[in-house]
Amino acid sequence: MNIKNIKAHLIIPVENQVRELDPKLLLSCIAVQRGFAVIIGSHREVDFRIGSFPRSLYLNKSMTERNLRMFWVMKKVGHEILTWDEEALVHLPPETYYSRRLSPVAIRYNSHLFAWGEDNAELWRRYPHLPADMPIHVTGNPRSDMLRPELRPFYEPEAEKIRKTYGNFILVNTNFNHINAFFPAQNLFRPGKNADKTLRFGKAAVGMSREFAEGLRDHKQTIFSAFKQLIPFLDRAFPDQTIVVRPHPTENQQIYQEIAGKCQRVKVTNEGNVVPWLMATNALIHNGCTTGVEAYAMGVPAISYRAKVNENYDLGFYRLPNLISHQCFDLDQLQETLQKVLRGELGAADGDERRKLVEQYLAAQEGPLASERIVEVLEKKIERQASPPRPAVTDRLLGRTYVKWRRLYKFIRQPLSSKLAPTEFHRHRYPGISLPELTSRIARMQKVLGSSGSINAQQIFEQIFLLTQ
Repeated sequence: MNIKNIKAHLIIPVENQVRELDPKLLLSCIAVQRGFAVIIGSHREVDFRIGSFPRSLYLNKSMTERNLRMFWVMKKVGHEILTWDEEALVHLPPETYYSRRLSPVAIRYNSHLFAWGEDNAELWRRYPHLPADMPIHVTGNPRSDMLRPELRPFYEPEAEKIRKTYGNFILVNTNFNHINAFFPAQNLFRPGKNADKTLRFGKAAVGMSREFAEGLRDHKQTIFSAFKQLIPFLDRAFPDQTIVVRPHPTENQQIYQEIAGKCQRVKVTNEGNVVPWLMATNALIHNGCTTGVEAYAMGVPAISYRAKVNENYDLGFYRLPNLISHQCFDLDQLQETLQKVLRGELGAADGDERRKLVEQYLAAQEGPLASERIVEVLEKKIERQASPPRPAVTDRLLGRTYVKWRRLYKFIRQPLSSKLAPTEFHRHRYPGISLPELTSRIARMQKVLGSSGSINAQQIFEQIFLLTQ
C-alpha cells in the first residue's frame, strides 16, 4: 500500500509486553488489513517520541491525572486520543475506581471510549464528570479475543513447549503487587523507618481513602501469607505435579524464588502471555485474579483460594474472578477439590448464573472479535472526519519541545529519585522484541486470522515499529 493512501495512522502503545503485545498485534493486523498504518511499540518509548509521528489516532489505556501531561502534549502535536481502561474488567468499587482511575480533566481529552462489557460501560455512564456527548462503545477488549477458540492456535507452539518443559503442572497465579511490588514506591504504602509514624501512600493507593487502602493492605497481607504457605503445601501434597508460580507482572519475585529454593518441584516464571500457560495447565489457583476470568473463558478449571474472607474487598473488588471459580476456604478443601479436578471428576466452574455474570462483564465472546469492533468504530469515525484537526505551528513546536525536555529530565532524574520507576523495572515490564521476532508473530497472527495479505513491518525507533500493507 502507498503510505499516502492510508485511511489513518494508529498509535498503539504497549506498556506490559507479556500481557498486551499479542492482543495489540491482533488489533494492529486487523487495522492494517482495513487500510490503516499502525505505529506499535514500547509505551515509554512511544511517548518519548510522540512529537515525531504523523497526526494519528492514539489508542490509550487509562485516564488518570498521571496522563494529563502527555494528553496535553498529544493534543498540541495533533493526535486524537481514544481510550479503554486495562483495569476496568476487575475493578474497584465505583467511588474508589472514579477517584483512582478517572480524572475529570483527562477524560475530556478523549473522543471515544471502548468498554470491556456492559458493566464497564455502566460504570463510566455513572461517572459524575463524564462529558455528556462522550461516545461509549461496548466492543470488548483485544485481550479477551486471544481467549477465543479460533485464536488459541496462535499460542499452540508456546503451549506445546510449556507441556514439554513442565509436564503435568498446577498453575498458581498471584496478584500481590499492592504489597509486594517490584519496587517499594509502587506499594499501597511506602516503607517507613519509624513504626510509630503514619506511612505515606505509595503509587498503588493513589485515589483511595486511607481507610480503604489500609483495609486492602491488611487483607492482601493475610492472603499473601496464606499463599506463601500454599505453595510448599502443594509441592508436598501433589508429588506428581510441577507447581508453576506466575507472579503478577509488577510483583517482586524474590519471595517466590526463596520458597521455590526450599521445594522440590516449584518453578517461578513470568515468561510469555498467560494464555498458553492456561492451555497447558491442569488447573489454576488464584485469589481475585483476572486470570480466573481468562480461565473461565477458556474452560480451564480454576480455584479461588479464599483463606481469609473480607467481602468488602472480595465482592467489592474481586467479585468477578472469585464468583466464576470454584471457591475453597482452607487447605483441606482446596486439596480435595484439586484432587477431583486432577482425576477428571470436576471440570471448569459453570452454570447459568456464572455465564450471565460473565456476559455482563465481557463482550465479544462470540461473533465479530473485539478488535474488529474497535476497528469498525475507527472506520466510521474517519468517514466523518478524515484526520484530526491540524494544530497551529506554535502548538506543535511547544509540544515537541516539551517531549524533548521530558525525555532529558527523566534520563537525568531517574537514577536519583525513589518516586520514578527504576530502569530495571521498565526492562522487566517491556524487555523488548526484535524486528524478526515481531515479523514472525505477525505472520502467525495472519495465519490464524486466515488473511492472505502480507504486512510490512519496519523499525522506526528503538522498540517502535511501523506496520503497513
